[in-house]
Order: sequence, then C-alpha cells, then structure tokens
Amino acid sequence: MGLAQPRWRRPDDPRHAARERRHHGREAGGAREREGSALNDESPEPASPPEPPPPAQPRRYPSTIGGVGYLVVLLGVGVGLVVVALTEWRLGLRIIAGALGVAALLRLSLPEKDAGMLAVRHRLLDVGILLGVAIALVFLAGSIPEQPV
Repeated sequence: MGLAQPRWRRPDDPRHAARERRHHGREAGGAREREGSALNDESPEPASPPEPPPPAQPRRYPSTIGGVGYLVVLLGVGVGLVVVALTEWRLGLRIIAGALGVAALLRLSLPEKDAGMLAVRHRLLDVGILLGVAIALVFLAGSIPEQPV
C-alpha cells in the first residue's frame, strides 16, 4: 500500500547504518569488517588547531550608498503610513508612491555593488516593479471617489 513501516526509519537513523554494516559483514564471509571505524583506529591523527579568523575590520553603517537610500525610502514609506493613519489617506499614498519612485531612481542610477538592499532582482525588473507600484498608488489615490462620512 505504500505506507511507511513502523520499524524502518530514515536513512540517517543509526540503526539503519548498523543493519547495513551487518549485511556487509555477511557478504565478506561472516567476518565483521570495521575499517574506518573510530573504535579500531590505533593511532588517531592529532587534530590540527583551527586557524584563527581574519582580523575584523570596523564596519561602516550602512556600508553602501544604497543602504542610505534604502533607509531614506523606508523613512518615506513610514511617514506616508503615519499620514494615512492620522490624516488624509490620499496624501499618505502619494508620499508612499514618491518614496517608491525615489527607490526606483536610486536602483536605476546606482551600480550593482553600491545598490545595497535596493538590489533584489535584475536592475530593470526592480525598477519596473517599484515604478509600477508607485504609479498604481498615485492612480488609486486619484481615482477613488470621496465617500460621504
């Protein structure tokens, strides 16, 4: 039926390895071979000491201009969300769209190594997605009619 048998475990189960060793021993004429076993090694090789890690260089925060741009975009989106929550939602959406437009311009203008967290996919795909969402937000903010309260 294809159901799992209760006594069989995953291949990395130690009992499975013991069973495989037992079958291997029978094939070799009944002698139990334990080559490579840590129990049979008479003179284990001394472990070499681990190499020390390279000296740590002081990190600059953020390490790229794209990181600064990313923080600016996050700040802009945060301000837009606060404006949406507290005052006029249309203005908040336009602020968020402006922040995403700035992110698209930064992603388009910065080289790959300096883009930081703005670089997620290929450059044109990132720019297209950011601009598409920004344009959609501006369109929605302008096209939804006022509702009476």
